[in-house]
Amino acid sequence: MAVTIKDVAKYTGLSIATISKYINGGNVLEKNRILIDDAIEKLGFKVNTIARGLKTNKSMTIGILIPTLENIFCTSIISDIENILIQNGYSTIICDYREDGKMEMEKLDFLIGKMVDGIISMPLSITAEKLNNIIDREIPIVLIDRPVRGANCDTVLVDNLNASYNAVEQLIIHGHKRIGIICGPRDIYTANERLKGYLRVHEDYDMQVDSALIKYGDYKMESGYNMLIDLINSDNPPTAVFVTNYEMTLGAVMAINEKNIKIPEE
Repeated sequence: MAVTIKDVAKYTGLSIATISKYINGGNVLEKNRILIDDAIEKLGFKVNTIARGLKTNKSMTIGILIPTLENIFCTSIISDIENILIQNGYSTIICDYREDGKMEMEKLDFLIGKMVDGIISMPLSITAEKLNNIIDREIPIVLIDRPVRGANCDTVLVDNLNASYNAVEQLIIHGHKRIGIICGPRDIYTANERLKGYLRVHEDYDMQVDSALIKYGDYKMESGYNMLIDLINSDNPPTAVFVTNYEMTLGAVMAINEKNIKIPEE
């Protein structure tokens, strides 16, 4: 039989109200905290998070909504988020919507149904109206990597444009004039920002852009491989290629090794 709050009260000699206050995050006398912690450990008491959530309107759970668990960028972000949440007493529900807009909506509604205290999302096709409706229900949302215009929430972004600019500029400084780029999907914010950086540095250095050197992948390894093969097999191949994410870079390196192309150690 599961240990209840009444068992903890009996073990400690304290009132149920005092114990309930403590396990729901309230302050109690230090001597009472020690008694309660000792009873919880020895009796094996587990907090009923569902019941507590109904009472306090807090589940101590954060929903994380990402496009794929196969991308190392996404999984590394999840790991860092979880580390911070654990330190603050929160659990997580991780949902992979598999880069499918319909599934993204379904997973979002699933998280809301689980009474999460907040949502962290890397959005694909979710609208500002949908996000703002959720925020109006006092469920905070933070977006990662991809903003949604008109959404009344914080967004954590990398300066993709200037990062791309700086990377391609180094290739120009090293004497390259025909520089290929393997971008991500056309409808992804980060992919467009990285392409903008590539185009802008060409403009600033008064270099003509050859559209044949711009390839669009899908942020997966196979597309990096295929796009690199397309570039090196073209009539006028580039002397350098900027690949815009980790997985596609792995694919591109596989293609380079397969074709025995020599590249600098740097």
